Amino acid sequence: MSQPMQLPLEDVQTYPRPPALEPVPQTLRVILGDQVAAETKRAFRVLETHHAPTYYFPPEDVLAAMTPTAGASFCEWKGAAQYWDLKMGGMTARKAAWSYPKPSTAFEDLAGYLAIYVTKVDSAWVGDVAVTPQPGDFYGGWVTPNLTGIVKGGPGTRHW
Repeated sequence: MSQPMQLPLEDVQTYPRPPALEPVPQTLRVILGDQVAAETKRAFRVLETHHAPTYYFPPEDVLAAMTPTAGASFCEWKGAAQYWDLKMGGMTARKAAWSYPKPSTAFEDLAGYLAIYVTKVDSAWVGDVAVTPQPGDFYGGWVTPNLTGIVKGGPGTRHW
């Protein structure tokens, strides 16, 4: 019987600011209802001080139907974000994903890629490691057991 994949220890307090963009070696998977809504081996992640990593899927690896939705936000590093509803079978996850159609030069590889809120889907995985959402209701990072340090988003940490 094979052992589950272990992720290396990472301290979120040592992640860079401005953030860094890097490819993800593991397979990412998102489940909505009882179906795979997104799965990729070609993801990127953004690492920023005190944040859980935010993972981005290429749009062709998102199997759920994507519908643009109202609302927008602006990231000082990546630019203007667009939000998406995801629908899979009879399930609809409202405002479950976001993307940067025209990101800043430093993040141009993310153009059109989608990040998915773990709070809006049934489960998310980095390899065979289950993900929990970043604390709070604003940030969309994916928390895995290998992370150490204080992940912002909870009460009193939002504007660090």
